Amino acid sequence: MVIKKLSIIIPVYNEAETIHLILNKIKNVILLDNILKEIIIVDDCSEDNTYEKIKSYLELNSDADIYYFKHEKNKGKGAALHTGISKAKGDYLIIQDADLEYDPAEYNRLLKPVIDGFADVVYGSRFMGSQPHRVLFFWHTIGNKFLTFLTNVFSNLNLTDMETCYKLFKTSLIQGIKLKEQRFGFEPEVTLKISRIPRIRIYEVGISYYGRTYEEGKKISWKDGFRAIYCILKYGVFK
Repeated sequence: MVIKKLSIIIPVYNEAETIHLILNKIKNVILLDNILKEIIIVDDCSEDNTYEKIKSYLELNSDADIYYFKHEKNKGKGAALHTGISKAKGDYLIIQDADLEYDPAEYNRLLKPVIDGFADVVYGSRFMGSQPHRVLFFWHTIGNKFLTFLTNVFSNLNLTDMETCYKLFKTSLIQGIKLKEQRFGFEPEVTLKISRIPRIRIYEVGISYYGRTYEEGKKISWKDGFRAIYCILKYGVFK
């Protein structure tokens, strides 16, 4: 499979402390087969100085292929992803959080099954392989595994990490799916809908995970977990 360009979708909300760091990490990544990078930042109406940090970065890196979009009101991570996906021009796209929990140096891990001709979609799993994984919240892990299990029940997949940020899609494929969820319900919705595409080839690869505490800026809460269950039932049962 020949991939000329990879679109990197970054949903942003109050990430002034890390946005320039993650952009530097992305900039330094050399992709397999010299694949070009297109970075799409979607600012979901941040209330800190995220915009100023991005503006400064763009001025210092005018040669980079970076596009900035801003929501006029806060809509949620899913809504930011909808905007980013609609703007993508790469052959494939990957989702990248604006914090430092996921390492862009691992993009090539996800790209390899596609380049080798095996995959249309690749998920980066935090629960397989031997990559570094920060030890944090027991109940979050149980919750993630339960949500993955429930998604697998309705999709007939055998994923190990449905809630992962790192999801790599063929752009034309994901742009052809009507997505509705505005917040963290994006993860089960897109997984269930992608699983129903005839002859779709979904792979997983192990990735590292440098998780954050709530004091360090983590945003997902138990309420999002209940919403995810609702979304799994909504898109799994009623389709």
